Amino acid sequence: MPVGVFLFCIYRIEWKAETPDESERAVNVTPTGPGYFDEGDLVGVLTSQPLDRVLDYRAPEGGCHAGAFVEVPLGPRKVLGVVWGSGQGDYDKARIRSIIRVLDAAPMREELQVFLQRAAEYTLTPLTAMLRLATRVPGLSNPPSMQKVYRLGNGRPNRETEARGRVLDVLEEFGGLSFTLSELSKQAGVTPSVVKGLVAQDCVLEEDTPRDLPFARLDVDCGGKTLSADQATAAGQLRTAAQSGGYGTTLLRGVTGSGKTEVYLEAVAEAVRQGRQALVLLPEIALTAEFLKRFEARFGARAGEWHSGVTMTERRRLWKIVGQGGCQVVVGARSALFLPYQNLGLIVVDEEHDSSYKQEDGVLYNARDMAVLRASICGAQVVLASATPSLESWANAEAGKYQRIELSSRFGASVLPDFRAIDMRLEKLPSSRWISPSLEAAVNNRIAKGEQALLFINRRGYAPVTICRACGHQVTCKDCDATLVEHRFQNRLICHQCGESEPVPEVCPHCEAEGRLAAVGPGVERLSEEASNLFPQARVATLSSDLYTSARALKQQIEEIAAGAADIIIGTQLVAKGHNFPKLTLVGVIDADLGLQGSDLRAAERTFQLMRQVAGRAGRSEAPGTALLQTFQPEHSVIRAILAGDEEGFWQTEAAERKQVGMPPYGRMAGIILSSPDLQEVFEIGAELARRDGPIRQIGAQVFGPAPAPIARIRGRHRVRLLIKAPKGVALQKAISQWIAQVKTPNQFRLSVDIDPQSFY
Repeated sequence: MPVGVFLFCIYRIEWKAETPDESERAVNVTPTGPGYFDEGDLVGVLTSQPLDRVLDYRAPEGGCHAGAFVEVPLGPRKVLGVVWGSGQGDYDKARIRSIIRVLDAAPMREELQVFLQRAAEYTLTPLTAMLRLATRVPGLSNPPSMQKVYRLGNGRPNRETEARGRVLDVLEEFGGLSFTLSELSKQAGVTPSVVKGLVAQDCVLEEDTPRDLPFARLDVDCGGKTLSADQATAAGQLRTAAQSGGYGTTLLRGVTGSGKTEVYLEAVAEAVRQGRQALVLLPEIALTAEFLKRFEARFGARAGEWHSGVTMTERRRLWKIVGQGGCQVVVGARSALFLPYQNLGLIVVDEEHDSSYKQEDGVLYNARDMAVLRASICGAQVVLASATPSLESWANAEAGKYQRIELSSRFGASVLPDFRAIDMRLEKLPSSRWISPSLEAAVNNRIAKGEQALLFINRRGYAPVTICRACGHQVTCKDCDATLVEHRFQNRLICHQCGESEPVPEVCPHCEAEGRLAAVGPGVERLSEEASNLFPQARVATLSSDLYTSARALKQQIEEIAAGAADIIIGTQLVAKGHNFPKLTLVGVIDADLGLQGSDLRAAERTFQLMRQVAGRAGRSEAPGTALLQTFQPEHSVIRAILAGDEEGFWQTEAAERKQVGMPPYGRMAGIILSSPDLQEVFEIGAELARRDGPIRQIGAQVFGPAPAPIARIRGRHRVRLLIKAPKGVALQKAISQWIAQVKTPNQFRLSVDIDPQSFY
């Protein structure tokens, strides 16, 4: 497939600095090793404030160690910082202030300091912003204290009520974790008096505990499953790597349902045996609950959790305890990579190809790549697990940089699904319908057998466009150049760029014609409506992130579906990975061509991955599965590769095309995005940058643009992009730093840099 025209997009880092009272110096120091500073010694403190400076302070009474987390005065404020090394001392010593206090937390290890600095250099991010990632935890500066926490008791309430049931459900769901009164009340949606009433009946236990307790120790010999021959061989290779005590990366590639999780859990067990900590990264919060159940069955205790769905109390507890070595394994989202591990020995990146590992606002980084960086610094092993690996990881394995382990067959009696295409050009389908007659017949067949069918469309909401049939006006966001997406279940139009929403209007906002607004195109809600009409006797469940107010509600729905509570599942890419529905034997993809539209560099790769992943939900038990792809382009090379199942051939073809044009992973890319409320200003500065591209040309790279971003205005800010295409191996970051330093930007102007961009919009 031709690579085509490449769109380019950058995300947001603001390059601003305040001028504090304290002395400042540029952050170009190398972190020092363990050292002690006596009271009054000059130390350099890196704060979490957006200064991009290390500040000189005096060590407090009692002294402090390098890496100590401290509270320091900054102007009239008290802010968090880390002792980064010796002070520079080139400032009026009479004006240098003292550290207020050393916080009750294990000092930051030199390994983490080095990692933050190298990550900042690679992503061209201010080091202070990287430190904020590593200290993003509530109550870190609070002194040690006791608190009342609430856990599941043994009693049953004398009177069952819905509110009491929700409290007990929450405590059971989180496996006995502790909650404060406010957290438990909020999580269950009840008043504190409901919890107190359950305490009086011993249904809930109220305890006084230190705020930050260690986690239960894991039993590595507790519940390991019997592995197949292929799994045992793969697990043995990972155990051997973990025993080496050094750095290495392994690509664990296994077809869907091959048991990759059980294999890499053996590597986790080996790391724990070696007295080292392990981190398992998951791409979606929705996958966490099921994974933690499997983990607890394997090790007899729960891992530490780190993601946005965890309570503030548990986040603070995990952050502190992991730094003391009191938590052996952490399971979490990409930000878990920045926790202060005492002895990190293994990082698993599950579904390593997933685009959600790329942080696309604030600090721009790819967690997969940063995992490899951190492991190389601390001498840890990395396992990149996927059924459809990224081309970057595939190429590194081909080049011998990564080891590769293959699991080519499903575990047990299940077999891979049969792929077929439905040629939509031959289907007699009314314009208001999206499920073809062929797919309808297949769904009816599965329902008659008592099996489940999944209908997949990678588009949220009811319809992507609302248009006036009187004047042709498309309803758009007032602050963004984006159409509003109708969410009929909520009766609102929502902007998927800025999140603004409004009620669905009765009249056209442009011509004021009444009753002429029409929804155009399908979304997951519209597909659900059609399925309910076509299959009136079937139980239809819709899985989309927009439809659930909490991770708990989504988890409950997934568990009910897995237990057979639905006949037809309607889902977005939320259902494409990690879930196991034993009765699901048919997957129908409504628009297999959707991802091939446009000119994204990775369009073919992502379409191939998504189709193979979602099809892999079918036939994971004994009944065989089928995947039907509705397509208007059955002859397209990507569709043919999906149907043939020739994964290795697809990667080789895609790699050859990328290599021919020098695109990643055989070349380098970086994006610059400029944004401002003033359209003329943003274009003028973009043009000035393009004229001063000497530092870029000196390394043999090219600059394209400036050009309007495809979404040229977000939140009232106009956006202009430039793209850099460079040969592999050049000093790209240094050239970019020199290049953008030539241009002075106004206060309201933002310039952002994205190294190795993943999304192009």
